[in-house]
Amino acid sequence: MTDRAARLGDRVTLHYRLACAGREIINTFPGDPETFTLGAGEIDPRLEALITGLMPGTRQLHLLQAWQAFGERDEALVQDLDRAEFKAGLDLKPGLMANFDLPNGQTLAGTIVTLDATKVRIDFNHPLAGLPVEFEVELLSVN
Repeated sequence: MTDRAARLGDRVTLHYRLACAGREIINTFPGDPETFTLGAGEIDPRLEALITGLMPGTRQLHLLQAWQAFGERDEALVQDLDRAEFKAGLDLKPGLMANFDLPNGQTLAGTIVTLDATKVRIDFNHPLAGLPVEFEVELLSVN
């Protein structure tokens, strides 16, 4: 453990809370903290930037506009896919999150918006895109 500010490549342990439109999305404060590596793509880079530079023991509340948090909604990220591209027997329904394997080995998540016998409309925007977000963070340690 170190007594310096967090920077890219560091393994950090922290508590955090995300809230949006008066609804709490996640809150680790009542339970166990989370640990991850800054710069490894484990959290959104815009939130990661708010952690980078913090000293252990620091607690902050950030009131973020959509562009500062998960970005603005992009209607080009709402796409229609052929239902035949999905495995037979899958229980597809609106609101379901689906993961898609990309050729580069990464996974892209999308939310099913609507479906019919031939098409499935998927929204690849982050579920909180276009919304203001409260991000509260307390950095516990930097390793």
